[in-house]
Amino acid sequence: MTKKKNWFRKITGWMHLWLGLTSGLVVFIVAITGCLYAFQVEIQDATQPFRFVEQRDEALLPPSQLRAIAEKALPGKKIHAVLYSTPGRAVQVIFYNFEPEYYYFVYLDPYTGNVLKVTDENAGFFHFVLQGHYYLWLPPTLGQPVVATATLVFVVMLITGIVLWWPRNRAAARQRFTIKWNARWRRKNYDLHNVMGFYVSWIAIILAVTGLVWGFQWVASSVYAVAGGEKSLRYAEPASDTTLARGQATPLDEIWMTLRRENPDAKVMEVHVPETNVSPIVVNVNTESGTYWKTDYRYFDQYSLKELHVDHVYGKFAEATAADKLVRMNYDIHVGAILGLAGKILMFCASLLCASLPVTGVYIWWGRRKKSREEETGKKRVVPSRVRPAVRKAMAKNV
Repeated sequence: MTKKKNWFRKITGWMHLWLGLTSGLVVFIVAITGCLYAFQVEIQDATQPFRFVEQRDEALLPPSQLRAIAEKALPGKKIHAVLYSTPGRAVQVIFYNFEPEYYYFVYLDPYTGNVLKVTDENAGFFHFVLQGHYYLWLPPTLGQPVVATATLVFVVMLITGIVLWWPRNRAAARQRFTIKWNARWRRKNYDLHNVMGFYVSWIAIILAVTGLVWGFQWVASSVYAVAGGEKSLRYAEPASDTTLARGQATPLDEIWMTLRRENPDAKVMEVHVPETNVSPIVVNVNTESGTYWKTDYRYFDQYSLKELHVDHVYGKFAEATAADKLVRMNYDIHVGAILGLAGKILMFCASLLCASLPVTGVYIWWGRRKKSREEETGKKRVVPSRVRPAVRKAMAKNV
């Protein structure tokens, strides 16, 4: 039985080592960029004053007027949506196109329509960080599967790491939970990898699995099926009826005003402009400004303004099942926003520790490799401690 256990641990150790060496760099990049991106919103709010306006007791300008103003600021670009946020924040008019790709925000004063700033969201520090997190700064078709595969390998490493960490007896249990800070650096590094790796592993698995939900469709489908989900996970918009006569001159404004009356406590309302003549008007209504999972996704015929039904998870929040809510929570869980600021701090620290694991792991491997080479070449000999001082001195001279 003991031999079987030893062989199992040897195989587990071998897997942990070589999977770590092959995926370590990718894991480090993904984890460290996740740290840098964790407080993107808070940092931008603190450094970009154009995101805010003086709150006044005045009527907000409707989407059609804000759209017209923004289109003058960015002529020739395709508008995607008009996003109203909490009082005291500027409206964001979003311009997006896939090919040729561009992504701009026009910040407007919602009371006067004054243009506060035009930003290129495909440029800047945080865009660079996000591209590294998603694609390793490679073309998406190449970088995305590499990141997803490395994340899957990381899950296996976490599991094998827990197996290797697990104490064989009670005497070893205490050492598994504490770091010997007064030891030599090599021992401290070993403890940092083992002890901190164990503590962070439970959160790291959540980070990895929520990342895999985006990386592999089969992971998303499996998680949803296990949770009891029955709807489609594929986002699709219902079609507008082009045979119907246009009854309203400003359909965006009509829908926006209706939903404002229905949702007086809404923190965020994003009105999407139909991309084609068969596209619906899509409005996302969120009662929370820091998370996304409670968002109501509403679809309306752009001609009759009749509300349209969808059979996927991105519909009305009131109609979402527990499995639907779990899928909707994926992003908020991944970044920690589901627990507010405390959750984001927790995920930041977890990502930082995940980034340290490949570094401390490689140092352990390199130290053992170096020690093995020294023993093989005879450069280092072990001098028995119980040998007389004179003999020990003579032995040391021959080393």
